Amino acid sequence: MELLRLTPSTYKQYYKFYKDFYHRHPMKKDNMVYFLKTILNGKSAISKRLRLQPLLVKDQGQIIMGTLLAQVADMADVLQLSFFEATTNSPGAFALIETEAQRLALEWGASQLSGSLNIHVNYGLGFLKSHHGEEASFGMNYNPAFYNDLFTDAGFTTIDLVTYKTDMTLFDLPLSDRLKARIDRQYSVRNCSFKDFKQDIGIYTDLNNNAFTDHLFYFQRSFDEDYELYKPFKLLLKEENLLIVEKKGQPVGFMLWYPDYCQLTGPGKGIGPRALFDYKVLGKTPSTFKIVEMGVVASEQRNGAILALFMALQDRVGDTYTTCESSWILAANAPSSNFGLKWSQGPYKAYAAYTKEVAHG
Repeated sequence: MELLRLTPSTYKQYYKFYKDFYHRHPMKKDNMVYFLKTILNGKSAISKRLRLQPLLVKDQGQIIMGTLLAQVADMADVLQLSFFEATTNSPGAFALIETEAQRLALEWGASQLSGSLNIHVNYGLGFLKSHHGEEASFGMNYNPAFYNDLFTDAGFTTIDLVTYKTDMTLFDLPLSDRLKARIDRQYSVRNCSFKDFKQDIGIYTDLNNNAFTDHLFYFQRSFDEDYELYKPFKLLLKEENLLIVEKKGQPVGFMLWYPDYCQLTGPGKGIGPRALFDYKVLGKTPSTFKIVEMGVVASEQRNGAILALFMALQDRVGDTYTTCESSWILAANAPSSNFGLKWSQGPYKAYAAYTKEVAHG
């Protein structure tokens, strides 16, 4: 086996390996190939605070495993094994990658390795641990089950993540009329404005940075990074998909939700012109929608702002969808997990992230 340390002139080899992977696994959906390309080209907004070293492992002339070692300046203590993919369960190939990651972590001053984090949590976190016979939903990872074995067998610590799912006929929060009235008096919820899209993305960025300060793997985002992420996505979004909750005219939280656009695509495919036409012009609607992200400033987290967002969500979705699915939640996050149990029928898919201390000496 041979470890290949790619240079900028050969970065396209990693892009090709990653992109071709979708043809091998039809359950996987092309959510992040475009972003990976901008990262490798050094043209992403986050590139100015990012160090990269793509690795590939070749066995008998075939590339069987690869990862993009990445270090973000604002989370410099972590060297990420990001955008990891493998065609076969090869502990030997993984050992070559980890040895290089350990060496580079010492050189770059990182104290920890991470697995399944793709640069920032907004771009992806978590290897799938269950439901490998189901297609990935939009924004969520799909991988063969052995990815988890590679990391656990190599001594990485597991961080469990979970999603929640419910039948929309059962989607209801047990709120009294009196409580709903009190929430309505305290908070107002509005859709984002495409006319003022930049302004509202700026609000979204500020709320993220305020709400998730202590969240595992989270580091502060810039407006440019979030605008880069959501500007092309705007073609699919409706204004109601980004809800902003305000108190006395001041934004205090948000909810990002949208249909599962992957239901509009074929196996191993991404959102292309055909899917966009079906959704925007023909009105083809997926049966599932996703609650992707919620954030509320600390001072309002227990005062009803989240309930105000859910009340507004119910008003927007009506009976359009049959199923609601959440994005991942840290299983150890008791408040979020408990709230997930209240509005859903229980945990759905399991995911895992991984960490390992860098060895010294």
